[in-house]
Amino acid sequence: HQSHTIWVPFEIEMAELSTDRYLSDEEHARLDQKAAEIQKARIVIWTTTPWTIPSNKAVAYNPNISYGLYRVAETEEESWTKSGDLYVLADALAEDVMSKSRVTKFTRVSDVETKLLGYLRLAHPFKGEEWADGFWDYDVPMIDGDHVTDDAGTGFVHTAPSHGADDYEAFTKRGWTDRMTHNVNEDSAFEEFVPFFAGLEVFNRKGKEGKANQAVISKLVEANALIARGRIKHSYPHSWRSKAPIIFRNTPQWFVAIDKDLNDGMDTHGKTIRQRALTEIDNVKWTPKSGRNRLYSMIENRPDWVLSRQRAWGVPLSCFIKVSERGDVEILRDKAVNDRIAAAFREEGADAWFVEGARERFLEGVADADEWELVSDILDVWFDSGSTHAFVIRDREDGSPDGIADVYLEGTDQHRGWFHSSLLQSVGTKGCAPYRAVVTAGFTLDAKGMKMSKSIGNTIAPDQVIRQYGADILRLWVAQVDYTNDQRIGDEILKGVADSYRRLRNSMRFILGNLNGFDEAERLDVADMPELERWVLHRLAELDKVVRDGYAAHDFQGVFQKLFQFCTVDLSSFYFDVRKDVLYCDGNSIERRAARTVLDILFHRLTTWLAPMLSFTMEDVWLERFPGAESSVHMLDFPETPTAWRDDALAAKWEVVRQVRRVVTGAIEIERTAKVIGASLEAAPTVHIRDAEMLAIVKSVDFADVCITSAVSLSNDPLPDRAFRLPEVPDVGVEFEKAVGEKCLRCWKVLPDVGKHTHEGVCGRCNEALG
Repeated sequence: HQSHTIWVPFEIEMAELSTDRYLSDEEHARLDQKAAEIQKARIVIWTTTPWTIPSNKAVAYNPNISYGLYRVAETEEESWTKSGDLYVLADALAEDVMSKSRVTKFTRVSDVETKLLGYLRLAHPFKGEEWADGFWDYDVPMIDGDHVTDDAGTGFVHTAPSHGADDYEAFTKRGWTDRMTHNVNEDSAFEEFVPFFAGLEVFNRKGKEGKANQAVISKLVEANALIARGRIKHSYPHSWRSKAPIIFRNTPQWFVAIDKDLNDGMDTHGKTIRQRALTEIDNVKWTPKSGRNRLYSMIENRPDWVLSRQRAWGVPLSCFIKVSERGDVEILRDKAVNDRIAAAFREEGADAWFVEGARERFLEGVADADEWELVSDILDVWFDSGSTHAFVIRDREDGSPDGIADVYLEGTDQHRGWFHSSLLQSVGTKGCAPYRAVVTAGFTLDAKGMKMSKSIGNTIAPDQVIRQYGADILRLWVAQVDYTNDQRIGDEILKGVADSYRRLRNSMRFILGNLNGFDEAERLDVADMPELERWVLHRLAELDKVVRDGYAAHDFQGVFQKLFQFCTVDLSSFYFDVRKDVLYCDGNSIERRAARTVLDILFHRLTTWLAPMLSFTMEDVWLERFPGAESSVHMLDFPETPTAWRDDALAAKWEVVRQVRRVVTGAIEIERTAKVIGASLEAAPTVHIRDAEMLAIVKSVDFADVCITSAVSLSNDPLPDRAFRLPEVPDVGVEFEKAVGEKCLRCWKVLPDVGKHTHEGVCGRCNEALG
């Protein structure tokens, strides 16, 4: 933003040494002499907001800055200074100020003690001007402030407590609230009572500069109260919505004193709203846990709670007040009046408050309308939203009896907003938090990590994603990410999510396809199942706890990752791959019955476990087996999974089997890539296992079926140099060999007995299955 910059000298009127009774006579005399030395000097301030000069009430200095008295010796032809002028400036900035004022030569006369500065009283630049009507004929004190620096400007800060945060704090901590001005209205125009500047705007409604700055500068020149001016480009506060520059104004507001003893008899921890809120924070479950510290710090360090906002629209505070001559404010507390207001709002909406005659309507027969003022201030929207625990949870027939929500879910910005206001309001009215758990989500960014903005044009609308990919792809993206942090989304990211969805969907298609015609008569007891099926049940027993704990902790990413890995690695890449032969080629064998029983068990768990994330897909999968208007996966609880299914010893054994299998599949893949074979069933590798215990484990299973080969030879001979190995399985080496025999037309295994049975071109196992 480009701003005006001006250097304004304030005349020194007096030094109020007599007000300090602790000064010794000697110290008083010394400072009195120093004050006389600079009596004709002027204190120079620098500001980028000339429009605030009419609201100046003080000049600030920093006791830790070195100041000096400077005399002008020579100037350029065009300068607002002249030879002999005296100015008090910070030593680090004096040369820059003189240069800006077109002073070519100057001298430093003496030091200026910061102790003396605090006793000085200055004159406002407009004091005594004929056109000013005495409006600025007041003393301007000098005050110390840590916010004053000698990095830029003059070392002195013009202080307008109505228009700057540091300025405001400087006055309030001194108890000078009665010295504040209210010269600028909410339209950024000077009030009608301000001489000359009345009606002039700082910024117009389009955010462009109004006439106020130029008018103030012109009057400063006229009053000989300007030594330099210029323009500067710098950071300046803007509205994030309209991008228009903004100004600061101090305005009267309504507050709740959160450190006042409530004295309400509630059996709660702490007597004040702040104490209760801090106690209740630790009774809430926070996800992530950092949310607790964030809100705790905000509650611990916040000022009083502001209830009102200076807006032209919104929900009114809806109360009546009476202001005494001393300025005390009494609020009308009357149940009959409040009941009338509530009834009117229910029937007509909040606008009933602003209808002409509303005061008389609500006070009729209860209070004298002439004595009470209708408050037109607007309620802060955070108070409005913070009350949802009452009208959404407490005051509904289907709500919670205690008015406490199980969970509040919102973005990280709501520690300052909804989470914050809800907590304060609830502890103030019922002494406890309005929620049992709070889940905090990050923000959604574009693929480059930029904040989405309509003005930038990088927004990705959910309905656009749904039209292109489907609703469950969007849901799966949410499930995949760590929602507690900011997350990116874009076409390439969604393509990756779509691939994950496809793999999960294929797992469910495999299960559905192989359960066709399954009934209870086919079900096999767990005790009668082969080890491979019992290993799958063991994995389900492990996952059951992970899934339940994960959902309870709102760890959707953790649940998804475990289930996705299980479906794609344990099932699709291993169990389904191994059991395809049994499912497709066996007759009514024990192995096939066991596999189909396990697929049914998988079906019931995966559909319900994935339903919260893939709600539409899992409903379709469920209805494929159990159609009907009343049937829905979303009406089911997670099935109970027997703890007896867990078998850690069996899991350890099959981990060894899978390690050896990885070496075999690696060796076969090399030959397939080289087009020596077309499929793994054309192989009959020799597997050398140096470790005797590992060899015994592998021998105990049908390792050819596990490796999806037609045959496997196992050996504990030393590993041949030509054997294929994997670094992570050093005790195993594989020599590739082609299977001997003919290819079975039904199971595709290459076996010596193919063609020697009743049915032409099949192996013995398939011949038996065909009957």
